[in-house]
Amino acid sequence: MNGLVDTFANRLNTAIRIRDIKPIELSEKTGIDKSKISSYMSGRYKAKQDGVYLLAKVLNVNEAWLMGCDIPMERNIKLDKLGNPVISIPILGTVKAGYNYLAQENWIGTIDIDEKLKESGELFALKIHGDSMSPVLIEDDIVIVKKQDDFENGDIVVALINGDEATIKKGKKSDNSVLLQPLNPNYEPLIFTKEEMKSIPVIIVGIVKQLKREF
Repeated sequence: MNGLVDTFANRLNTAIRIRDIKPIELSEKTGIDKSKISSYMSGRYKAKQDGVYLLAKVLNVNEAWLMGCDIPMERNIKLDKLGNPVISIPILGTVKAGYNYLAQENWIGTIDIDEKLKESGELFALKIHGDSMSPVLIEDDIVIVKKQDDFENGDIVVALINGDEATIKKGKKSDNSVLLQPLNPNYEPLIFTKEEMKSIPVIIVGIVKQLKREF
């Protein structure tokens, strides 16, 4: 068991004790199964990003502190210019197969998003490169991505093709194939059969939930 798991378990137990909340109550308030709460407390498993967020919110502690960072325990609520609560998520330099692309060493920065958006699941941000999705998404735009392995027709998807850096395209699927459509007419769509999705492979890693652009 590595130190990070030990630290997460120790800090979770500390927060539960200080907040005087029972594990069953924590399970009910977070929606996390009580057996998972037990595993987190014992150090057997470490919660994923979305689980850490829910635990930190209910326990009213800083999310990064709960993950083991050397910062104060108390949760500092950050507000945007309109007074709405926001949280920071990582902006990733690249997304590739074969390693934990959400690990901190792959961050190139962070960006603030509406706290309510985080409740939809595990999120990360990517910077747009190239013009295949122009004029909707342009160079240096930042998109907020919900991590998931499937999509609905019309979603803007983030896909890994043959383990290379992620590509962002409009997704469409049928019974036999998946089409990844650029929005720029100068680029051809990418079409993969179900067999090719497995053999190449083509892996869906998320869908775009929001665009952040600085003017």
